[in-house]
Formats: sequence, C-alpha cells, structure tokens
Amino acid sequence: MTTEDPAESPEIALDVRADGWRAAAPGVEAAALRAVRAALAHCRAGRVELALVLADDAFVHELNRTYRHVDSPTNVLAFASRDGDPEWLPPGAAEPLGDVVVALETTLREATDSNLPVADHLSHLTIHGILHLLGHDHDSDDRAAEMERLEIEILAGLGIPDPYRAEPCNGQGR
Repeated sequence: MTTEDPAESPEIALDVRADGWRAAAPGVEAAALRAVRAALAHCRAGRVELALVLADDAFVHELNRTYRHVDSPTNVLAFASRDGDPEWLPPGAAEPLGDVVVALETTLREATDSNLPVADHLSHLTIHGILHLLGHDHDSDDRAAEMERLEIEILAGLGIPDPYRAEPCNGQGR
C-alpha cells in the first residue's frame, strides 16, 4: 500500500448540485474523486486545486451558452485557470487548475445509449475534463489520439474498460 505525500495531494472541491446524481450512481462522490485523483496522479500534476461540479443539464446549458456561445447542454465542460508556469504562487501552495462541470441528464443518456454503468461514464467524463485542465485537447487528430490514449490508460488503472472499444454490459453493470 502506498501513501500519498501530503505536499503533493490535490485539493478537490466537490459540489453535487443535482440530487439526481446520487440516485443514478450510488457512491457518485467516491467514484468522481477517485477519477480525479487517478488522472492527476497519472499525469504527475503535483500539488493542485480544482473544483468538480456534478450539475444538471440546465446548469451546463447556461454555462455552455454564456462561455462557449453554444446554446445546448453538453456532457462535460472544463474551465482551466492554468496559464503555464505558476511563478506567482507562494512556495508550497497548490496550483489552481480550474473547474470541471458534468451534466447529469446528458451523462445518463450517453451511458444508457452506450450500455455503460453510469459511474464508469462519469469517471470517463471527469478524466476527460481533468485532462483539459492540464492542457490536453482534441483539436487535431494527433492531439485527440493522445488524449484518448491517456483516458484509456487512466480508466484501465481504475479497472474500467476502454470506453471506445468496450463490450456493452447489457445493463448488468460491472
């Protein structure tokens, strides 16, 4: 068993804004935090702080419209505050990464359509958002392939099958 170095442990604020998350995926908080920690550890993010918001589609729709000028909900949004070298931080302070917001109804629909456990799909979307905060993107074929590779590796470390090639679970969960 390994213990996490407190000097390197992330500061994670989790806000479950939509109560439906708890009904849709029992243990949702633990699953989400586990995904955040796995992504940060895999990418060796160091001492960082971030917020993860589990919201509903209406909340994400408003954020998407306001900040991306897209008038529809989406599954996950990432708002990075990272701008490169954090020289301005006092020694030992956590670097602020930003916020990840996941939409309940869209996540549930996608999980159902793909026949995936909700917690697994939430983990995938959370990891995807964290990778965006760390500077990864899918704005070109090469960058998209790299981001997908990282997602698959991190999910595998959590015991979650490759969401891009996984066999459906036929509603039985994993």
